[in-house]
Amino acid sequence: MATLTVWRYDTVDGAGRAAQLLKDLARQDGLVLHDAATVVWEPGQSKPRTHQLRPSTTVSGTLGGGFWGLLFGLIFFMPLLGAAIGAATGALAGALTDVGIDDTFINRVRDTVTPGTSALFVLTSDAALDQIHDAFAAGPQGELIFTNLTEQQEAALREVFAD
Repeated sequence: MATLTVWRYDTVDGAGRAAQLLKDLARQDGLVLHDAATVVWEPGQSKPRTHQLRPSTTVSGTLGGGFWGLLFGLIFFMPLLGAAIGAATGALAGALTDVGIDDTFINRVRDTVTPGTSALFVLTSDAALDQIHDAFAAGPQGELIFTNLTEQQEAALREVFAD
């Protein structure tokens, strides 16, 4: 099962540094990295910059730029149009809701990713939590703001990262 997680960082370079750690871990077979993207919001800018990672270790079935463009457009670039677009594309909206991407998700990300911060959006599977924890121990400290894991899985993930 693929897991979508979103990590927020208090610095503009946090998500980029975390993305590099994830790519390194994927090359070492620590996890299967399906797709990832970063959002960097420089202080003083009206909108963030987004970047889809293209690690050579991703597996087939990546979400692609279209997904990230739609998602980031709904969150950051067209917040007033988001509801109208969601309502007009019922099948797509339903599919996004199935993995937890709904108004609550959009508003949470919009409210927490602000100028001077960054975020890492990651789609993974087969993640070894201990390996990820060890890889991030000396890296940027992020806040998990979204996951489509069950409550029990999310609690276990938070516990590993709290150690």
